[in-house]
Amino acid sequence: MTHREQREYLIRSISGDMPNMKGLQVPEDEEQQKLVLRALMNIRMPMPVPDEVLAVQDEYLQEETRLKGITDTADLEPVHPGSSLYLWKGDITALKCGAIVNAANSGMLGCFQPLHGCIDNCIHTYAGMQLRLECARIMKGQGTEEPVGRAKITGAYNLPCDYVIHTVGPMVHGALTGKERKELASCYRSCLDTAAENGVGSIAFCCISTGVFAFPPKEAARIAVHTVQEHLKSESMDMKVVFNVFSQRDYAIYEDLLKD
Repeated sequence: MTHREQREYLIRSISGDMPNMKGLQVPEDEEQQKLVLRALMNIRMPMPVPDEVLAVQDEYLQEETRLKGITDTADLEPVHPGSSLYLWKGDITALKCGAIVNAANSGMLGCFQPLHGCIDNCIHTYAGMQLRLECARIMKGQGTEEPVGRAKITGAYNLPCDYVIHTVGPMVHGALTGKERKELASCYRSCLDTAAENGVGSIAFCCISTGVFAFPPKEAARIAVHTVQEHLKSESMDMKVVFNVFSQRDYAIYEDLLKD
C-alpha cells in the first residue's frame, strides 16, 4: 500500500468498528484524512484490534514520525559541560530516548477528546492503538483511578523512544497550595524512580500539569528543576534528563533556571 492507501484503509477499518461511525466517507483531501484518522483513534475505546490493521497502522505511524523528523538525545548538548541535564524545544513524540513522560489523567487511558492538543492525546495518537490497550489492562488490574504523583511505565510502540512513563499531575483550582506543590514534585521523583527501576538511561519530561491542569508555568518549572537535581543527587542516579518544552515562553523559563 502507498502511504495514502494505508491512511484510507485505517479510516475505513477503525470507523467500521464503531456502530455510530459506520458508512463514514473518507475525505479526498490529505490533511482532512489525517484529521479524521486522528479523531477516530482518539475516540476508539480499548477493544481488540485485528493484527492486519495493527500492521498497517504501525507502518503508517512510523512513516509519519520519520517525516516529522526524529531527534536523538545523543545529539543534544547538555545545559553545562558534564551536566546530565538537557533543555530541548520540540515535539516529544519525535524524540529518541529511553522514556518520555506523559502527563496523563486519572483514567490513564489517554485523551478521548478528538484532536485535542494535550500531550496525552498526541502521545497516544503517535504511539498507536496498542498503548490504550496496555493502559486499559493496567487499570483493570489496578481497579481504581491512578492517584496523583505516582508513575506507570508502558511500551512506546510506534514512538521512537523505548518507553512511556505516565504520571497524573495535580489540577490547580484557584490559588496554588503547598499540597499541589508537593504532588507535582512527587510526579518527578516517581518518574525518575520508575525509569531507574526499569533500566532507563535517559528520560524526557514534559511540562507536567501546566496545560489544562492550570499549574503556573514558572512555579512548575522551578519545582521540576529543583526536584530533579535533588533526586538525582540523593539517589546517585546516572541518568540523562531532558526538560522538553514546546513553547518559547517555557524555553525561556527553563533556560533561566538552568543557567547557573
